[in-house]
Amino acid sequence: MSALWLTPGVVLVAVLLLRWLRPTWYWMAFGVTFAAIRVLIRYRSVMDACGLTVPPSRWRLALARMANRPVPEARSPRILRLRPTATGLVLRLKLRPGQDAYDFSASADRLRHSFALHNVVSREIRSGVVELRMTGYDILKRVRMPPAEPEPDVALRVAVALREDGQVHHRDYRVPGPHALNVGATKSGKSVYQRTLVTGLAPRNVVLVGIDCKNGVELSPLAARFTALADNPGESAELLDALVAYMGRVYELIRAEQRISVGLPDAEITADIWDLPVHLRPVPVVLLVDEVAELALAANKAEEARRDQIVTNLVRLAQLGRAAGIHLEVCGQRFGSELGKGITMLRAQLTGRTAHRVNDETSAHMAFGDISPDAVLAAVQIDKDRPGTAVAGDSSGGWSRIRAPHTTLRKAVDICNAHAHRTPEIPELAPFRPQLPARVLVGEVQPPKHAAASAF
Repeated sequence: MSALWLTPGVVLVAVLLLRWLRPTWYWMAFGVTFAAIRVLIRYRSVMDACGLTVPPSRWRLALARMANRPVPEARSPRILRLRPTATGLVLRLKLRPGQDAYDFSASADRLRHSFALHNVVSREIRSGVVELRMTGYDILKRVRMPPAEPEPDVALRVAVALREDGQVHHRDYRVPGPHALNVGATKSGKSVYQRTLVTGLAPRNVVLVGIDCKNGVELSPLAARFTALADNPGESAELLDALVAYMGRVYELIRAEQRISVGLPDAEITADIWDLPVHLRPVPVVLLVDEVAELALAANKAEEARRDQIVTNLVRLAQLGRAAGIHLEVCGQRFGSELGKGITMLRAQLTGRTAHRVNDETSAHMAFGDISPDAVLAAVQIDKDRPGTAVAGDSSGGWSRIRAPHTTLRKAVDICNAHAHRTPEIPELAPFRPQLPARVLVGEVQPPKHAAASAF
């Protein structure tokens, strides 16, 4: 008899453990049903409280007066579809005349509290239709990336993080916005994000070029997959000169293969590498710059000349590199005008923006000040206890919170070593090919530790 009385308590404990250990399973088993019922019951009152209703039309008011009936209530947006997902609910609404999609974006936080859900994101599907993506639990607390979908190498689309609405955040080099800026304070997860990007690009047919002015401590362990690597400002200046020369050679190839004539089909006319024949198409290049401030600092006249050369080449690559298949990934703690002439011009070309936790509001404003004030506020509010959390946006004004999975350096090294055979060779970049350390064979006799210490 006592066992029967304990059964509800045991079930409750099991449900709570399921909610803590497997939030997705708990949501699909219990949470989605309760949330859907709660949304449908509260819908009309919530829309009215949030100011998302419209007054009745004139003909309805006239009919009410003619029939001597009460004044009709304000009308809420019509529900087109309520669809459950593994992370939340998707509510699609048909707007009433006079409503604007911006009203729903501005009311997202009030909708989140009213429906008792973790997060609400609004986006316009088409004219007159708005979709509310609502998440039932904190997806970014423990990031679990869904299985990667196989994509061709030409796609150049890499999954780098998970968004707060449950969707995967991709870094896509074929869409508008081929260059990106990644800012963040120390220990904010900026390097892990970059490491995740490299591991996603390693299996692809792409040239990886690195500039790591922290003596190569971030990118040198991954050198097996890099075609070129520089670890100081002097080498970086020479590397960028070589990359600009390579870009000029690619443009000569494109110009030679255009052959525009009256009989040439429109589909065969090209102004970039992607429409060239496969056997002639150059391999795309991704240039990763770690700690851009080190490239822009100068202490004397000689360093100022080198700094101007570096910034000029970076601006030239950002302005002209897309058609040649060259893409920039620039990282730094700050990226403001105090770094010198040409920096703001370079920042304007880096249309993809990612901001991890920053030390001050000014740093967030450097990333999103020309995109969205809301994104600036979201970047400042990132918790220091959640490394890897960031705000991602682009020049269109859209933004979202993301968090990259924790990619260990050991995992990144193993992936880069496994795909070292895919590293392309470019003649202009051959002098900058990283020298890989000699591998120690299993069973090889090692020198004693005291001998190594004394030699050092």
